[in-house]
Amino acid sequence: MIREDLISALHRAAAACGAAAPDDLALDVPRQREHGDWSSNLAMRVAKEAGRNPRELATELVGALEAMDLAHVERIELAGPGFINFHLAPTWVHDVVRDVVERGAGYGAGADLAGRRINLEFVSANPTGPLHAGGGRWIAAGDAIANLLAIRGAEVSREYYLNDTGNQLNLLKASLAARYRGEPLPDDGYVGDYVVELARELRDAHGGDLADDDLCELGLQRIIDGIRSDLERIGVQFDTWFSERTLHERGDVAAVLTLLREGGETYEHEGAEWLRTEQHGDTRDRVLVRSDGTTTYLCNDLAYHRDKFARGFTHLINIWGSDHHGQVKSLQAGVEAVTGQVDEPEIILGQLVRLVRGGEEVRLSKRAGNVVTLADILDEVDGDVARMTFLLQSLDTKQTFDLDVVTSQAMDNPVYYVQMAHARIASIARKATDAGVDRRPIAEVDLGPLRHAREVETLRKLAVFPDVVADAAAERAPHKIAHWALEFSGLFHGFYHDCRVLGEDDDVTQARLWFNEACRIGLANALAVLGVSAPETMVRLDDAGDDADGDRGAASPAPSGVRE
Repeated sequence: MIREDLISALHRAAAACGAAAPDDLALDVPRQREHGDWSSNLAMRVAKEAGRNPRELATELVGALEAMDLAHVERIELAGPGFINFHLAPTWVHDVVRDVVERGAGYGAGADLAGRRINLEFVSANPTGPLHAGGGRWIAAGDAIANLLAIRGAEVSREYYLNDTGNQLNLLKASLAARYRGEPLPDDGYVGDYVVELARELRDAHGGDLADDDLCELGLQRIIDGIRSDLERIGVQFDTWFSERTLHERGDVAAVLTLLREGGETYEHEGAEWLRTEQHGDTRDRVLVRSDGTTTYLCNDLAYHRDKFARGFTHLINIWGSDHHGQVKSLQAGVEAVTGQVDEPEIILGQLVRLVRGGEEVRLSKRAGNVVTLADILDEVDGDVARMTFLLQSLDTKQTFDLDVVTSQAMDNPVYYVQMAHARIASIARKATDAGVDRRPIAEVDLGPLRHAREVETLRKLAVFPDVVADAAAERAPHKIAHWALEFSGLFHGFYHDCRVLGEDDDVTQARLWFNEACRIGLANALAVLGVSAPETMVRLDDAGDDADGDRGAASPAPSGVRE
C-alpha cells in the first residue's frame, strides 16, 4: 500500500542524506486536509543525531524524495520546522480498495504480538450479588481488549477470578441465612431484593431446613449462574473460571509463603507476617498473614498470579476498578518477589458508570437496592447497544450512560448510527443482486471512477484502520476503534446520500460496488473487534425521510436492537 511505499521511500531518502531513519518511523494523517494526505516528522526526529538543522535536513529529504518519482505522489511540501507533507492523487485510494478486499477479515490484523500467551483477567467481581453497571463497562472493555490482542497475533485467555472464600462470602452467608430464616440482617449485611428473592427461591426449592453451609453453597452457585447469564446477554464468554478456594485446597497459598520465607522476603512484626514489598518498589511493606493467622488478599493473589505463570502465560493483564489503585504496586512488588517478573501484572483501572434518564441520575436498582446492575441496563437495551456505548469512552474516564439516547432508534444514537451504516452497505449489495447486476472480479474492474470527494475521504479513513488497530492494541484502548467506526460511518453515510451506485454508467457501478465491499469489510472488522454485531437490515428512522428501499440500497425494515 501507499503508506508502506512512502515509509520505505523516507528510509531511502534519509540514507541518501547521511541520516538513519528509525525503525518505528510512522506517517500521520494531518488534522487539516490542506496539509496533505500523509505527513512525516522524520527530519525533526533524526536531525540532532545527524548534527543537522531540522528544516535544512527536511529540505534535502524533500529533494531526494522528489527525485524518486513516487507513484500517486502529486507534490511534496515542507511545512513548519521540518514536517514533510505528501499530497497524493486520488488514484492512491484505488490501492486501498484492492488491499482491503484482498485481506478480507484479516484487514487490520498483524503479527507484532505473535508468540505471546496473555492471560486477561477482568470483571472478577465478588460472587456476592449481581454485576453492577460499572462491571458491565469492564466486561465490554476487557472482551474488546482481548479481541485487539488476538488480532495482533497474541494467544489470549479470558479469565474470571471467583473470590469464593473470605470475609465477603461469610457476610453473604450470614445475610442469606437471616433472610432465609426471617431473622434480622447482621451489621453491614447485604441488602437488596436479590438476597430476599434468593432466600425465597431456596426455601421453595429445598424447604426451610437447610444448614447454613449448604444454604451458602446453593446461594453462591445461583449468584454465579446469574453472573454467567448477564455475561451471555452482553456476548462475553470466559475461557477460565478460577476459584480462589482452589489455591487453598491445593496448598498454593502455603507454598508461596514457604517460597517467600526461604528467600528472606518476609519478617515478623506485631504478631503478623510482612512481605518486604518496599524493596521491590512499593511505598511500604505489606502484611501477608494477619495476627489471627489468616492470609490477606495480597497473599492469596500472589499464589494466584504465580499459578498463571505456571500455566505458561508470558504476560498478565488485570482490569480493576479505579478504587483499587492503591493495590497496584503492592501486587506488582509481591509478584516480583515471588516470580522475579517485573511490572507484572499489567493493571488497567476502570472508572464507574453514571446512569441517567431524563437528565436525572438513576440511583436505585430493582435488584440490589443501592446500586444499578448490569441486568438493569440489559433490560433496557440489548448487548450490542450496551457494549458499544460502554466502549465509546476511554476506560479511565468517568462515563454517563444516558438511557434516553441509547434507547433511541435514530441517527443521534451512536450505536444505531454505526450499525445503520453497515446495514446500508449490505443493502447496496442486495439491491445490486436483486437488479441482476453481477459484480465482476476486482482484477477486471477499473477503479478509476472512484474520484468523488466522498469516496476519497471514506477510503482515506479506511486506509488508516490497521494503524488504529495497532495503536488501540498497544494502548489497551478499544474506544479508539469505536471512534474510528463512528467517523467512518459518518463518511459512508455521506457517500450514501451523495453518490449513486445503481443506475450509473456500468464502469462507475462496478467500481462503486467494490468500494462498497471494501467499506463492508472495514466496518465489519471494526465491529468484530468491539464485539458488536454487523446487521444487514435495520429500521431507519433518520430525518431524511428517503425511501429505505431506494436504489442507493438503504436498509429495509427489520426489528432494531432496542428492547420494547
